[in-house]
Amino acid sequence: MTDISTYQFNHSMIRVKDPEASLKFYKLLGLSVLQELKLPDYGLDLYFVAYDSPASTSHSKLLSDREGVIELNYTYGIKKTHSGNEDPKGFGHICVSVDNIQAACNRLADAGCEFQSTLRNGSAFVLDPDGYWIQLIAHNAVHETEQVAITDVQSYRVNHTMLRVKDKGASLRFYEGVLGMTLQHEHRNAAAGFDSVFLGYGPSGAGRSIEDPNPDADREGLLELNWTYGTEKGDGVAYHNGNSEPEGFGHICISVDDIYAACERLEALNVRWQKRLMDGPFRVAFAYDPDDYLVEVIQNERFKSAGHEY
Repeated sequence: MTDISTYQFNHSMIRVKDPEASLKFYKLLGLSVLQELKLPDYGLDLYFVAYDSPASTSHSKLLSDREGVIELNYTYGIKKTHSGNEDPKGFGHICVSVDNIQAACNRLADAGCEFQSTLRNGSAFVLDPDGYWIQLIAHNAVHETEQVAITDVQSYRVNHTMLRVKDKGASLRFYEGVLGMTLQHEHRNAAAGFDSVFLGYGPSGAGRSIEDPNPDADREGLLELNWTYGTEKGDGVAYHNGNSEPEGFGHICISVDDIYAACERLEALNVRWQKRLMDGPFRVAFAYDPDDYLVEVIQNERFKSAGHEY
């Protein structure tokens, strides 16, 4: 048996061209390097970064036993990456929530960071060295921090990852019914023709008031599904999953209590596999969601060893 209540949205993977530049940027945002994996036989290096100060949500926890991790994937010789926000679109952004958003934006601007869009309607978008969009949202009411000049990166959170989806209903059936996530809140933007649905592990927040534009700003491990009205009526796949040219975003990842039992459950629910658990030396699995985005499944090593064979 597997206990879905123990599952966590562990990380999101993006490909990078220059790991030194990427690490400098994410360290500027306050993230720490939790693990580096050098895999020359596979032609790649992996860097896992997350917030890990004493004030962070997951301070000192195992890499597999936390949420809000970003995996930076460097494939030797990679020349370009795709942000997902130009055709072909797919992945949208990673969001970091901050304490005092005006001060946070000013600090990044002073450090020479480029912005896709400056602060407006409670959020801003800064660009990482590969052009990925990093959304900034506020813990504190924006109108209350206009005159605040300081920001504490130890209070920051990797709040959510956004993916564009073709069919809201199909995606919810997968992420709720198959992966066991729960609806946290939803923004309906009828005037702009899209909805944003926020999912995560833990108790559901459905039905509560969301007058606050960022009701879960203090959380980590949320998934935003962005659905543009009418896309479900088209034929075929509407969005690019980032794993064929042009490459960029790679996957999201959930950690589970018992990877063998979890994969047996997913098999019984007829998921489409990209990599089954026992394929190759790594005891991880990859499944497709309805839009062909990849979802990695890993063992939470708080419960047991992953059992890799390399």
